[in-house]
Amino acid sequence: MGYKSLTECLKDLERHGQLVRVSDEVSPDLEMAEIQRRAYAAKAPAILFERVKGSPFRAVCNLFGTMERCRFIFRDTIESVQFLMKLKADLVGNLKDFKKMARLPGVARLGFYSIPKQVKGGPILQNQTRLSMLPQIKSWPEDGGAFITLPQVYSEDPYSPDVVHSNLGMYRVQISGNLYEKDREAGLHYQIHRGIGVHHARAIEKGEPLKVSIFVGGPPAHTVAAVMPLPEGLSELMFAGMLGARRFRYIRHGGHVISADADFCITGTVDNSKTKPEGPFGDHLGYYSLVHPFPYLKIEKIWCRKDAIWPFTVVGRPPQEDTTFGKLIHDITAPVVPVEIPGLKAIHAVDEAGVHPLLLAIGSERYVPYREREPMELLTIANALLGFGQCSLAKYLFIAAWEDNPDLDVNDIEGFFMHILERVDWTRDLHFYTKTTIDTLDYSGCGLNRGSKLVVAAAGEKRRNLGGSIPKGLILPQGYKEAYVAMPGILVVSAPRFSTYDQETKLLGKLERTLENGFQCHEFPLVVLVDDARFVCQTLANFLWVTFTRSNPSHDIYGVGSFIEHKHWGCTGSIIIDARLKPHHAPPLEEDPRVTRRVDRLAARGGPLHGII
Repeated sequence: MGYKSLTECLKDLERHGQLVRVSDEVSPDLEMAEIQRRAYAAKAPAILFERVKGSPFRAVCNLFGTMERCRFIFRDTIESVQFLMKLKADLVGNLKDFKKMARLPGVARLGFYSIPKQVKGGPILQNQTRLSMLPQIKSWPEDGGAFITLPQVYSEDPYSPDVVHSNLGMYRVQISGNLYEKDREAGLHYQIHRGIGVHHARAIEKGEPLKVSIFVGGPPAHTVAAVMPLPEGLSELMFAGMLGARRFRYIRHGGHVISADADFCITGTVDNSKTKPEGPFGDHLGYYSLVHPFPYLKIEKIWCRKDAIWPFTVVGRPPQEDTTFGKLIHDITAPVVPVEIPGLKAIHAVDEAGVHPLLLAIGSERYVPYREREPMELLTIANALLGFGQCSLAKYLFIAAWEDNPDLDVNDIEGFFMHILERVDWTRDLHFYTKTTIDTLDYSGCGLNRGSKLVVAAAGEKRRNLGGSIPKGLILPQGYKEAYVAMPGILVVSAPRFSTYDQETKLLGKLERTLENGFQCHEFPLVVLVDDARFVCQTLANFLWVTFTRSNPSHDIYGVGSFIEHKHWGCTGSIIIDARLKPHHAPPLEEDPRVTRRVDRLAARGGPLHGII
């Protein structure tokens, strides 16, 4: 079924026990965000807040809180959309299945649904409101103000404006705080490698403001379309129509495109190169993204339907609701990537590590089949991955040869790392990219968008057995506190607090000598320095988060017996990743204890959320 509105979807969820209502007044200042975080962790139903303090509008969270609910919402289309993605990826290989798949509900009509439909009016034009009347949701204590966290930001190429070649993306929008004029301006944060950036550059080139529309709410397919990395030639509006089994309806009004079925639509312009400070904002790596100059929207009008509902989410250290978005995206687009990159078998952007900091991949190694296998084709695939869509933001890429183990699974993270560490040759298999671009939200580098990347490519026979317990005779140098085994082959060590890179050389030199002389240390090809080894080794998620969000490969990787040979860096012993917090890192996210106590009362016996969160 195709929902005509967000309200229609929520009524359907409520009929099937997948939505609860909260009639008590709740505060958008930290309280609603903490409720969302707990609801996601508890796999709770979607929550409809009927009284939001300071706003006349209702709000809903946890709409995409479980994969089961996502599949329910798109139950009539998701299988057909998956097949069409597969067909687009490999037309010849999948034609044999076309007759069978054409019998799926909606397949024959998806082409029709994909065509956006211009209309003269719609519910969105029923009312207007002000920015300050919207739910002012603040997610983390040090956030710079209230943010829209599920926006659909729409823009067109100023030289050739049309809906088919438009961009619909999810870029956070700050609606209060900092230097923004109340009700007249909103911060528009977009990261590198985003479609709106191309349109903004074209507007600057043309010498005119960029027209932008921000849709909030509407059929759930519209929200999913805004986060979907789509193949070339398939617009987000077309995808929204197919996934929602309803053509994307839009209105051209006052020079702007307005989603006729949205709950809210903010229209305005971005003026050339003008910026204002945006942030801080608690982001999906688990840290605050700090204050930086970003473009801002000069608001013209804010439209809303009479029964408008404000959908929101919260990001933070994974897993959060965007984890489910990631799984849904993977389910839909998984067939496309291997076809786009020859030889690629599988990829996994690791959510627990913040997605972009860590990418695992499996590829073919077929270049020289008559000799002992070593990484060759894998490096070609790695370079292609680092130039492919959002994979280009990967900071660490570990890639293994499929021929060494056809049953290797990128989703079995511990098994994958063991496979790599058993085979890797640190004298040969480390490939650095220095002084390059990294994720805007990653502060482990040497400046905004600036850092390094590392490709670890492993192929061939098993080289070593991995240690599973602390090596006998290992005595840590003075200042180092304790060591734990995170997984076979990986030793995690509590190190003194980081000071400066210059002062760390002597300290790390002592550790390198200890590892070089220690018994059985060859069984631990990877050593990770952290502030608290006990915490890091409590769970696999802790290890992945700390190791790959708190290190910059070019600056924070050292090696026992390190050398440079014709500009290639390698080492004869273990590599060391320094994953301690450093002065230039952004602070990690922590909840406000006072808000936590308030939410505890809502969740206690007799409270409106008892048994839900």
